[in-house]
Amino acid sequence: MTEDHPPDPREISDLNRVIHSPTRLKIMLVLMSVEEADFTFITHATDLTRGNLSANLTKLEETGYIKIEKKFIERVPKTIASITPAGKKALDDYGSLLGPILDQLRE
Repeated sequence: MTEDHPPDPREISDLNRVIHSPTRLKIMLVLMSVEEADFTFITHATDLTRGNLSANLTKLEETGYIKIEKKFIERVPKTIASITPAGKKALDDYGSLLGPILDQLRE
């Protein structure tokens, strides 16, 4: 795609389906803004139920976009999530593909 040619709306089918989910996109954006976050923080930041968050964290971990660790902090078990380099790249690629499509629609 060049500036001489408008983006093809059919490119929307090229969007990463894992990240395109609004729920997973929220999680990825939260994790992109912090080094790591515990389950409770992500629950509050995304306004997701614990079950919904758990299922979507699993999906993101399976794709390699986030890393999940179980830690004990002051003898309390914590689930800690962090975005991986692959996750950062996937989110960046997602924005790079979606951005020009949205820019064209704004013109």
